Amino acid sequence: MTPTFVRVCALDELDEDTPKRVELEGVPVAVVRTEGEVFAVNDICSHANVSLSEGEVEDCQIECWLHGSSFDLRTGKPSGLPATRPIPVYPVKIEGDDVLVSVTQES
Repeated sequence: MTPTFVRVCALDELDEDTPKRVELEGVPVAVVRTEGEVFAVNDICSHANVSLSEGEVEDCQIECWLHGSSFDLRTGKPSGLPATRPIPVYPVKIEGDDVLVSVTQES
């Protein structure tokens, strides 16, 4: 299955290191512009089921505001407890000023 990319916002709508929550096909996604790139990860912390887009972004990590677990925006892997399970990472494309994300799982 080929990934289906959907426009989520304009590039200039993303403030540096400030997550933006969007929903694609019923999936909550945190879109983050940091270190010159745009990343998209599942917006739900794998530990406590809360929104990661309400947390802080630093050094290509997004931190859960509730218990402080951080996740690598490139891989989704947790970098500290209490989270032990990674979060899904989604492909991002920039076309002109548009940010496109795919939550379609390749089979």
